[in-house]
Amino acid sequence: MGGKKLHNHNNNNNGAVDTNSNNSNRNGTTTTTTTTVKPPPVTLQQSPIINLDRGDPSVFEPYWRKNGGKCTITISGHDSLSYFSDPNSVCWYMEPELQEAIRRVHRVVGNAETEGCHVVAGTGSTVLFQAALYALSTSSSSSVAAEPMKVVCAAPYYSQYKEQVELLQSRLYEWGGDAETFDGSAAPFIEVVTSPNNPDGSLREAAVANKTGNGKLIHDLAYYWPNYTPITRPADYDIMLFTLTKCTGHAGSRIGWALVKDVEVAKKMTTFMQITTIGVSKDSQLRAAKILNVVAEDFGYAGNDADKTFFGESRKLMAERWEKLREAVKDKKDVFTLPKYPKRYCNFSGRYFQPAPAFGWLECKEGCDASALMKAHNVLTRGGETFGVSSRYTRISMIGREEEFERFIERISGIQCVDEEDEEEEEEEEGLVVMNGNNGGDVIRLGNGTSNGHGKWLEQVEVQ
Repeated sequence: MGGKKLHNHNNNNNGAVDTNSNNSNRNGTTTTTTTTVKPPPVTLQQSPIINLDRGDPSVFEPYWRKNGGKCTITISGHDSLSYFSDPNSVCWYMEPELQEAIRRVHRVVGNAETEGCHVVAGTGSTVLFQAALYALSTSSSSSVAAEPMKVVCAAPYYSQYKEQVELLQSRLYEWGGDAETFDGSAAPFIEVVTSPNNPDGSLREAAVANKTGNGKLIHDLAYYWPNYTPITRPADYDIMLFTLTKCTGHAGSRIGWALVKDVEVAKKMTTFMQITTIGVSKDSQLRAAKILNVVAEDFGYAGNDADKTFFGESRKLMAERWEKLREAVKDKKDVFTLPKYPKRYCNFSGRYFQPAPAFGWLECKEGCDASALMKAHNVLTRGGETFGVSSRYTRISMIGREEEFERFIERISGIQCVDEEDEEEEEEEEGLVVMNGNNGGDVIRLGNGTSNGHGKWLEQVEVQ
């Protein structure tokens, strides 16, 4: 075989080609040299889809993997057989352990006043929103009002409020739209106040109810926890909705709760739960109670050092993500911008810091469809129209898994804005125009041969 070279080409696990060359030297020994040929870079069309539409709170999974052993509970076969937990309580299906854990965590964090409030448990806060609508739109008599009660919320509002209100096509209530443009001077209405707001993270008060005196209020405070925003004072409203999903990240347990001042409203909400679900899983309630107690106890174990608690570590993680996002878009003001949040003093942590909301609220320039822009880069988001505003806006989840978020940062960093004169060649593919730009990247244009509305093309650099 003498000096003949043998070449073997093998694909390795990452798609690279290994070229092995075996050479005999004068001594008869064989030396092998290996050359690895890297595969071509991944193009936009080949890159994986990143789903940032959903608000699945997987961001907290690493923390609970490290500390989850504290939350272990044992449920025996004879436990949780009865529908009833406390027949003498307004919310008769609610486990006493959960009610006490809820009151305890609010006392420790200082984000809600619980004295004088009845606690109503639900399968997440979504069903409690429905229960509150039922309770507020029914009078003491059994008669149905001549006109459904309007339900309003200041835009941008949580995208599912409208869907939830319209789902059953109830004669009790109907969607009334944006609270900012709602008259509210005639018939009674229900105003929903979300603070911090989903999708834009702003702190809010009632837009119209406090002005007219006719409105009944529901405060959705799902994100009023120190991992997202400074706790400036205890919330103290007639109906306050919370959920374990956004508090600790345990969406799968499906536990929410309402703090309700009026006992009659609390009873009606409980009746709604009785008729629709006959209560809430006791197993989930006991798990939620354990988790909330662990979170509350963290503060004491950490020597009252809030930074070492679940909320402190989670806030740091959320702040780091926001810093990365702002860094990625700081040079892209000609494409899109993010809201700015002032620093506020947090009574829980004892320091000033900026909010780090669960969602980013991207605004594109006039004439640009923000959700379509993200979709063109294989990033799924929730467009502004579902929140009652322009398609220039889109919501991106900040609470997904780390690898998904890092991939998104890499993707959004590759979006650049270039002038039309930089175009050279264009190729049309199913409504997406891809052109070769002068600088070697792919220039992306939405629609069939139309600009994005402000005379610019949006460029996607190859994603490695």
